Amino acid sequence: MEDILPKDPFMLLSFINMKLRDEYKDLDDLCASMDIDKEELVEKLKNAGFEYIPQIKQFR
Repeated sequence: MEDILPKDPFMLLSFINMKLRDEYKDLDDLCASMDIDKEELVEKLKNAGFEYIPQIKQFR
């Protein structure tokens, strides 16, 4: 995972959801733009109890 991302899963959740809300059209766009491994990001947040909901462009 990129060094720019928070290590704490709750901080990561907040950071990613903010970026999705404010800057990117969806998770694929965010990952491509920030050079983030999407599967790794989804897995890290899933392990913390969150899943990506494409309809609302957020992890919950």
